Amino acid sequence: MRKWILRALGAAAVLLVPWMVVLAVTLPGSTQVGNWRLAWIGLDALMAAGCATTALLGLRGDPRARLTASATASVAVLDAWFDITTAQAGGALVQALVCAVAEGALAGACVALALAKGWAARG
Repeated sequence: MRKWILRALGAAAVLLVPWMVVLAVTLPGSTQVGNWRLAWIGLDALMAAGCATTALLGLRGDPRARLTASATASVAVLDAWFDITTAQAGGALVQALVCAVAEGALAGACVALALAKGWAARG
């Protein structure tokens, strides 16, 4: 089963390349978005939930904290990406870059936690 899943992931990586080309050619350069606030609040809510869950599991010594740390790192990088790529030039972009530094630090800390052996707090 594991080999099958890994092969499927490899195939997905290959198939995503032509899909990205299609998107690059067909997507408009800009668009108007509904639920803009909800989208941004949702990313931050996911990041907060990931931080809280990782902290709670880690403090209990639960090894599943590695999983939540990994997921939280991914959300932090995703949030930084969208902050930067959707910011207008000037003050908004500077603010996005400052936030991206903080989100990058959070992502780095989460990756370190996810990869470290025996990091979870014990009693």
